[in-house]
Amino acid sequence: MPDLMATHWVYLSVVLVVIGLMVFRRDVVLPCILGIFIIGWMWTGSIVGGGQTVFKALETAGTSLFDIMLVIALMVGMLKSLQSMGADFYMVAPARKLMAKPVIAYFGLALCMFLAATFFWPTPAVALVGTMLIPVAIASGLPPMAAAVAINLSGHGMALSGDVVLQGAPSITANAADVDVALVVSKGAMFGIIVGITALLVAFFMMRKEILNGKPQKSELLKLEEPEAAPGYAKIFAFLVPLVFISIVGMMVYSNMNDHIANIQGGGATSLLGGAAAIMMLVTTVVHHKGEAFEKLVGFLREGLLFAIKIFAPVIPIAGFFFLGAPNHAEAILGQGAPGFMFDLGTALATNIPLGTVPLAIGIVLIGLMTGLDGSGFSGLPLIGSLAASLGGPSGVDVATLAALGQVASIWAGGGTLTAWAFGVVADAGIAGVSPTDLVRRNFIAVISGLTVAVVVAVLIM
Repeated sequence: MPDLMATHWVYLSVVLVVIGLMVFRRDVVLPCILGIFIIGWMWTGSIVGGGQTVFKALETAGTSLFDIMLVIALMVGMLKSLQSMGADFYMVAPARKLMAKPVIAYFGLALCMFLAATFFWPTPAVALVGTMLIPVAIASGLPPMAAAVAINLSGHGMALSGDVVLQGAPSITANAADVDVALVVSKGAMFGIIVGITALLVAFFMMRKEILNGKPQKSELLKLEEPEAAPGYAKIFAFLVPLVFISIVGMMVYSNMNDHIANIQGGGATSLLGGAAAIMMLVTTVVHHKGEAFEKLVGFLREGLLFAIKIFAPVIPIAGFFFLGAPNHAEAILGQGAPGFMFDLGTALATNIPLGTVPLAIGIVLIGLMTGLDGSGFSGLPLIGSLAASLGGPSGVDVATLAALGQVASIWAGGGTLTAWAFGVVADAGIAGVSPTDLVRRNFIAVISGLTVAVVVAVLIM
């Protein structure tokens, strides 16, 4: 059991304050910055050190989030360039016919996001699916919050927690638990789908009146109004842009299914989508605006960056505080030897879990939720795997099942659907035009319901 210091209890106190304020629908930037300052002051022993810690925490969080900020900015800039020639209306016309009703739009969004996130992770998937299809879903009458819930639960929850194609999460968990990765993949996929389907259905039931009575709205990303006099090449670009991105998706899937080809996943997938968006923005701007392209391109890029910054600005200080919970981020902020506060608290909790199938299943989920509060979901997986091996083995409980259950809980929390400072929640909420805090609040009962069902299933099969 790690030695818990005063800074650990201060960290836990601020976490509880943040959760309490979220329940009462208050912003939590203020307590997070204050918490960073106090912990920095206590750790360094000086007020100056506390001030420096605040900047380092914001810098670390901003650096970690910048890739998704940039790809969203480039996608939005490309959409604005298409909008200037009227191509956006023609580009999404087929999708508008398929998503004619709010209920179809809700489950259609969820399915599209799940498939995209399964093959090349949710970060690039939300930039593609979110920017293209959420405006269509909203135009069909689906409330923006319901759209955000659908892509968030299916992408950063169901797809990422199982991670059956890229297998980044199961590999970490399996190595720490010293079990075959194939076992963790199969069990993780099962638990991820159980939690996902349950959460999507519970969320739909809770929002059914809003969804069924929804009225068409306009999105900030795409106006979707038929242009009065669009140039002939607008329809060409309306066909070309989706073709380019569909080809990229196909390339990613093909590379991930063939061992002799370098996989395009994670950061590589994000880079490819962002680069393609930048090139398409340049081409469409030059073709449509000709001599004015120099100035217009800067304007579209500025609109994209302003949109992304507006989404992420309030999240960076919150993420900065919760990054102190993970050992690698804590050392980057506080210096060598700094503990991961939430990681240590989770380890301390594990030492007090009684042996037995039911206590272990509930305990591993609670620890997964705690370690996921850093907004990553992946940082706690080594702890989850090692605890599954050390606690499950002596108890005669199937280690792979226990490890997969903890993995799913950690990623559903921090990947994320339950942490308003996680990049997944921020990106999904921002593209839909809703508050990340409100999105997490809407997710809470649905996700906890899904995890409860998963715990019951785990107890029955272990």
